[in-house]
Amino acid sequence: MTVQAGIKSVAMPALDLEHITNNYFAAWRDRDPARIVTMHTPDTRFELHVGMPAVTGREAVQQAFARYFEQWPGFSFDVHRVVLGPDHWVLDWTMRSTITRNVDRRAVTTDIQIGCLDLVVLSPEGLVARKDTFVDVAHLRAAMSALGA
Repeated sequence: MTVQAGIKSVAMPALDLEHITNNYFAAWRDRDPARIVTMHTPDTRFELHVGMPAVTGREAVQQAFARYFEQWPGFSFDVHRVVLGPDHWVLDWTMRSTITRNVDRRAVTTDIQIGCLDLVVLSPEGLVARKDTFVDVAHLRAAMSALGA
């Protein structure tokens, strides 16, 4: 271990980030919170940066992801780019959802698109130790306005 300017550096074996991200994204595409958290460390941390507190631990993170899928029915996403580092990735993506609500006794469907950026840090074993999701606030406001919120 070397220390430079207060930063500790630990040699890690190379991780197969392409394999890890493909499996992780597939679990998200399947909207499977239980499968997603199997790829997280036991003390994993997730923070959705929209003024909500971070959650820690697989169970809490799984519940947060399950609530997310409930909140955004038909959740899907488009990947714009993935930037890989030795033990992390940055994902530039758009969250999509279609929400149907009752307005004046008729069903109104609204398509939602919100730009997001994820920073995901892995443990030496290749598990997600931390996931931070940053949301484009202008997109979120527009989505909430379209829903009448």
